[in-house]
Amino acid sequence: MLELQWPWLLLLLPLPLFARLLPAQQRQEAALRVPFYRSAAALQDATSLHTRKGPLKILLLWVIWLCSLLAASNPQWVGEPVSLPGSGRDLLMAVDISGSMQIEDMTYLGKSINRLQAIKIVVGDFVERRKSDRLGLILFGSQAYLQAPLTYDRNTVNQLLQETQIGFAGEKTAIGDAIGLAVKRLRARPDASRVLVLLTDGASNSGELTPQRAAALALKENIKIYTIGFGADEMIVPGLFGARRVNPSQDLDEDTMRDIAEQTGGQYFRARNLEELSNIHHQLDLLEPIEFDEETFRPVQALFYWPLGVAFVLSLLWALANWWQQRATPFYAPDNAPNNVSKNASTTRGEVSR
Repeated sequence: MLELQWPWLLLLLPLPLFARLLPAQQRQEAALRVPFYRSAAALQDATSLHTRKGPLKILLLWVIWLCSLLAASNPQWVGEPVSLPGSGRDLLMAVDISGSMQIEDMTYLGKSINRLQAIKIVVGDFVERRKSDRLGLILFGSQAYLQAPLTYDRNTVNQLLQETQIGFAGEKTAIGDAIGLAVKRLRARPDASRVLVLLTDGASNSGELTPQRAAALALKENIKIYTIGFGADEMIVPGLFGARRVNPSQDLDEDTMRDIAEQTGGQYFRARNLEELSNIHHQLDLLEPIEFDEETFRPVQALFYWPLGVAFVLSLLWALANWWQQRATPFYAPDNAPNNVSKNASTTRGEVSR
């Protein structure tokens, strides 16, 4: 529906009429008495024809004034009530970006890609599906830092994830610090909604907190942790004496990841390729949401520029009409008007009343 934010401004509509009704101030000014005053007065009456305001011009001025008042009263279009998400959870994702994430043991569309590129593909799709959750992003290597706080803005979280580069947080892996940072961010949220998804491809070898100590802090704050061990079990590496098979995930500490998940009531998953990682995130989608108090808002769209634009266009038309009338109306001087005003005006000085 249409609303006026300051409707009382419309009370100023008759203001020009009141100003016109005010008595003119009586003033006495010095004047020149000239012998051809009557002729000059007749000349003024003849030349003022182009400045007279007809009914159409007066109506145009009133419309301009009305449109200006409408714009000043700030008209708004208030839309239908829109409900905010009424269910969901506060979900933080902790993603490992240590040096080992550059290992190219993943395949996508027939091409070899590194682990971080695979995470961007799968986790990015996971982020886009979480329409009812507040999402946050923690990146960790030798240190852990918050890349995106909890927010409903999934596009921004996904963009920040896609812009992530290996080594931003150092070459080592501080799993305990990542969990500790998540505890700090989630402990103020409702108990049933605190969820952390931690993805790594190695073992904790850096940071101030051990994973076990961090998991104990998470359990104390009722934070559920789902851990994902990522990386292929087998990879063919060319060598001097021919290709050989190696295990690129030999540093993955699955026992610690499993303990963290079990201790906090979560679950441990093992992803060896993109398909398994995608399936894991689909399983995470099945987590039961919590119910929040439903909130609604009404979208508001400002409309002041419409009456303001009409007033501007009509003002231009008013100015053009006056200019054209001045140009088209000829000026006729009376036949008895003198040619040299200054010569006759200097003969007599005094006061004259009109």
